[in-house]
Amino acid sequence: MSETSGQGGARKQGDSIAHRVPDLGALELLLAVARLGSLGAAARELGITQPAASSRIRAMERRLGLALVDRSPRGSRLTDTGALVTDWARRVVEAAEAFDAGTQALRDRRDSRLRVAASMTIAEYLLPGWLLALRAQRPDTAVSLLAGNSASVAERLVTGEADLGFVEGLDVPPGLDSAVVAHDRLIVVTAPGHPWARRRHALAAGELATTPLILREKGSGTRQVLDAALGGLARPLIELSSTTAVKAAAVGGAGPAVLSELALGEELAMRRLVSIPVEGVRLRRELRAVWPTGHRPAGPARDLLSLTRGPSPTTPPANR
Repeated sequence: MSETSGQGGARKQGDSIAHRVPDLGALELLLAVARLGSLGAAARELGITQPAASSRIRAMERRLGLALVDRSPRGSRLTDTGALVTDWARRVVEAAEAFDAGTQALRDRRDSRLRVAASMTIAEYLLPGWLLALRAQRPDTAVSLLAGNSASVAERLVTGEADLGFVEGLDVPPGLDSAVVAHDRLIVVTAPGHPWARRRHALAAGELATTPLILREKGSGTRQVLDAALGGLARPLIELSSTTAVKAAAVGGAGPAVLSELALGEELAMRRLVSIPVEGVRLRRELRAVWPTGHRPAGPARDLLSLTRGPSPTTPPANR
């Protein structure tokens, strides 16, 4: 077994994941072979020659150290291992498509027809999927994305810099109408080595309120919800301007943090962070779409709002 193979295998210093994982083109080819049952048909669909496709599959098998495709005169069939790798490849390609939709929105700011402002958690974990769905429905719509905290989203809508926004706070900012598009839960987390991770009993709300935490900046929806739920917060241990930065500080052992459940799936699954139960406080919140009062979303904004709430094409009643 090579030193980079196996869950417990050692890795060379500087051996990045880019050198261990096949590129997106190879993964797309593998998915096409799985779907069409033929290496030649997959090559034609992707606009490459069959020898090039065969060479790419062999290179991917060498890189992974796995046999992925059985070739025969009757066609190409995935091995059992190849079928499993294909399932994983599909998730990577879908994530890349969502990434592409999000970055395309950032590139198209100047000439956009739909300007979206979103608070950080929604921008990072929900909006890429919504934008991908909007692109499928309206492929010619150019979208610009402005990310910031909930207070900055409200300001951009009121001043006319954005057509539709998404916020995480407790209340609808003045001058805006809203609709609930999702629900979220805040979770207290620490690195596994923190004393809280060894507690046998739930953390009391009062202790959480008096403990310096790694927090988002003032104006963020997460901090507003936490402050209101606890009736006040201690002076922050560290104050950071993004969910990703807060998460990285907590993983690094800087201290406890409170983050959206949406942001923590991988860290909790890999035990890079540990969820700390808290009693005596409700840390749930509504995620809202917002727009200027009296100007109900129309055109692409209406379609995006509809996509956040499921298949119904009608916009829900506004909540104030």
